[in-house]
Amino acid sequence: MASYRPFRPAYLRPARRIAPAFERPAPLPAAVVDAVLRFHDEAQDQGGGRTLLRLSQKRLRHADIRAALGELTERAANVSILWNAREDEIIRVLEAA
Repeated sequence: MASYRPFRPAYLRPARRIAPAFERPAPLPAAVVDAVLRFHDEAQDQGGGRTLLRLSQKRLRHADIRAALGELTERAANVSILWNAREDEIIRVLEAA
């Protein structure tokens, strides 16, 4: 004979924690974006008035960059900014994982 189990609606059942597929990194600090905009030395034309701005490894070793970023210098090496030269505005900030 089958045992009887009363039906419990979902709102009465204990919730299970769903594990995320991956842990998200901390948001990119504004100081890194500001440093890339101010001190970039690599600019690649993307067409349509857009330019990709980056800091080179050589530039990241300079004292003024290290003073501006401190411990965020390593993270700035992975950041690129897509810049719209016509409107003088940021289109997108990209960070390599």
